[in-house]
Amino acid sequence: MIRNSFILISIFLLFNFSVYGQKKKKVKIPKKDFVITMTTPQGNIYLLLYDETPKHKENFLKLTNEGFYNGTVFHRVIKNFMIQGGDPNSKDPNKKNMYGQGGPGYTVEAEFNPKFKHKRGALAAARQGDRANPTKASSGSQFYIVHNASRCKHLNGSYTVYGEVIKGMDVVDKIANVPVARRGNVPADRVTLEVTAKEMKRKKIMKLYGYKYPKVK
Repeated sequence: MIRNSFILISIFLLFNFSVYGQKKKKVKIPKKDFVITMTTPQGNIYLLLYDETPKHKENFLKLTNEGFYNGTVFHRVIKNFMIQGGDPNSKDPNKKNMYGQGGPGYTVEAEFNPKFKHKRGALAAARQGDRANPTKASSGSQFYIVHNASRCKHLNGSYTVYGEVIKGMDVVDKIANVPVARRGNVPADRVTLEVTAKEMKRKKIMKLYGYKYPKVK
């Protein structure tokens, strides 16, 4: 009986040491991040990309560094909904009938995260509809910025949100209010884009833009 009790106590102590004796792995928080600048005739829009959507962040930075977005336009603008860009077809003003159909030739796997909603200023990936795209994979390049959250909440969980505007929502408002064609919601005057990425210390980003990074638990 005493021997059995000793064995049980030993097992209990061994289990506790193995569970509680392990050190918690610390999540390494990068000291730097990239600020995306979208330069338009209406002004500049500054954005951050989320670490929690790594495939979308990596892809957007890749295309930006390649100059992919330069010369494209916000080709679909719907006031109180969103402004959409990122289509390479939009570089040609004579291809308006093909706006919204272009890309880099690939899609990006969906990265839905319940933390990220279609709030005002959210950056999200456009994509094909569910029938043609049952996995809800994102367009390889096309994106949109939310103008009015209440009109976009039905998109939560169906379109990947992977960043947000940290400065320049007044510019988004200006673009959302430009005159557009009845067909396709294409702006009457081209809203061209030049997109760059600048690596900065996170402390500097917080100081310059007033952005607060969420605490990592």
